[in-house]
Amino acid sequence: MSNISFTRFAHNVLARRFAPGTALRSAHRRAMLKETAAKLSTTLSATDYMDDGTPITLSITIDPDTGDATFDFTGTGPQVLGNHNAPPAVTYSAVIYSLRCLVKSEIPLNQGCLSPITFKIPPGSILNPSADAAVVGGNVLTSQRLVDVILKAFRASAASQGCMNNLTFGNEGFGYYETIAGGHGAGPTWDGKDGIHTHCTNTRITDPEILERRYPVMLHKFEIRKGSGGTGLRNGGCGLTRIIEPLEPLTMSILSERRSRRPYGMEGGGEGGLGVNLIKRKCGTVVNIGGKATTNLGVGDMLMILTPGGGGYGVEGEREKQEDKGVDETTGGFEGVGNGSLRGYEDMQFSA
Repeated sequence: MSNISFTRFAHNVLARRFAPGTALRSAHRRAMLKETAAKLSTTLSATDYMDDGTPITLSITIDPDTGDATFDFTGTGPQVLGNHNAPPAVTYSAVIYSLRCLVKSEIPLNQGCLSPITFKIPPGSILNPSADAAVVGGNVLTSQRLVDVILKAFRASAASQGCMNNLTFGNEGFGYYETIAGGHGAGPTWDGKDGIHTHCTNTRITDPEILERRYPVMLHKFEIRKGSGGTGLRNGGCGLTRIIEPLEPLTMSILSERRSRRPYGMEGGGEGGLGVNLIKRKCGTVVNIGGKATTNLGVGDMLMILTPGGGGYGVEGEREKQEDKGVDETTGGFEGVGNGSLRGYEDMQFSA
């Protein structure tokens, strides 16, 4: 059998093998989108902003008969000089992730998730940059803002911390990289979780004992940042405070967001608290290094990373009224589900 014949044969076998599953996944997506069209509207829209002011704008048009949908990002800002441009694959992934969160069934992760979806991503935008644009931050920062915008359009939940707080430090002999968790956004039937990674990330941080044993640093503080979650009928999760002291001169870099624009609340809920990155020099001077920076750390300096909180959901004070009536859940919007393809991952996160 020639290579071409074998390729065709394999393609046909795989198509017959996986076509039913693909059709099932498509059906689940279409059913959810039809339900959304009936419950909310056939047209949904949302805009949120990166810390530099770049808008990410989304308009969703749903065909109520077929369940097909167009995700149109027209109005999104141009590519940026910095490194948080995001290739289209990041947008596709964010949409797949968000739709899987919204569908109340267990669905594998693959291209079949996008079969009902048509994309319009303007060339030259931050979501479809030129080939020479820097993109390293797109996968760890802009992806989070994309999810925020999609969930905002569906009115599904308040924004989570919208960031992975990517921190690196090292010298000529070693390099260390970690991501730092933050607040989880609240929804119609849940309070946000404190100090947890959300959405497009699955990393766990190094244990303090291992960090201090293997690297020339001392971890002074790693705790819940009380009061940083947005308030509401359902409160947003709080961010974290992490303070690290170098024991020898080091160079550090950080890529982070939500340092100038707060995570949004939903349905009257309060915004999450801003993150902030500080260095307290040995002399006592405190310097705000901004959301994206590279600088040197001296012995006796303190690097202080305060991560954002999640937004709240619903009007503050309504919870007491509902509790007085014996009601523990709100109505409207999307309800949290206790099963689905993300449940196992969630259980793993909370069991750590």
